[in-house]
Amino acid sequence: MLKRVKRRYLALQVDSDGLPSQKEFMDAVWNAVTKLYGEYGASLTSMALIDYDVKKNTVVIRTSLATVDLVRTSLASITSVADKEAAVHVLAVSGTIKALRNKVRE
Repeated sequence: MLKRVKRRYLALQVDSDGLPSQKEFMDAVWNAVTKLYGEYGASLTSMALIDYDVKKNTVVIRTSLATVDLVRTSLASITSVADKEAAVHVLAVSGTIKALRNKVRE
């Protein structure tokens, strides 16, 4: 019997000169993961963009439980997004989107 994939949601704060588009941001994230861990490591993450809030400069992404640390280290290595200086900070990590939103609100 197959085990189900446990997922984790990460709330991120993007500090940048101008907020990049969703595609530009996810391209930067995928490039960072691929650069540090290769294509095999990137494929294990099962990353997906869940929410992108331009007003608050926050992003929510989903990843597998086994690769949360891998994704967090990759996010810390991002220095530019779409040829603009940028920094990505992890605000919270949670198992559900509802709990994640509660953590970020506090």
